[in-house]
Amino acid sequence: MSGGRLIAVVGPSGAGKDSLIAGLADADSGLRPVRRVITRPTQVGGEPFEGVDETEFDARQAAGAFCLSWQAHGLSYGIPAEALTSVEAGEARRVNLSRHVLPKADAVFPSLVVLNVTASPQTLAARLARRGRETKDDIARRLSRQVEPFATGLIVHTIPNDGALQDAIKTALGALRLVRA
Repeated sequence: MSGGRLIAVVGPSGAGKDSLIAGLADADSGLRPVRRVITRPTQVGGEPFEGVDETEFDARQAAGAFCLSWQAHGLSYGIPAEALTSVEAGEARRVNLSRHVLPKADAVFPSLVVLNVTASPQTLAARLARRGRETKDDIARRLSRQVEPFATGLIVHTIPNDGALQDAIKTALGALRLVRA
């Protein structure tokens, strides 16, 4: 890749974003991860992230430690400023982002590319239930949310992830090859 780029992986909870990100890491070591800072306990699991409390998050934000931050589902999320520095230096980085923060990310990061991971409502419900973090009512609320269209001008590639993970990884790698060309 000639210039730096942030690869933003988005999609509903249960779509398999973390699995796709891990698969991309195995398939393309040139896509370095961005380790998010999140106001939730680290032992919750999922992606590798740095868990902090709200006080620590707010202090870091006030000190300019994040190039991008947002709130979703009662949590605060931050992208460390070093991610922008490395993208500006020509690196490709990958990160799990919230869909609603994409316009802000596009303004911050040059050459933002979005991988929109999708799955059927049945697949999402089954995956969320297996995670065991939410009640049936919570899952139903997540699945009933209206999804806004992507902001105009974003480079978005849709990655279906209902079947084998390897198929989704192959589709994502193909999309990224197109972007690099």
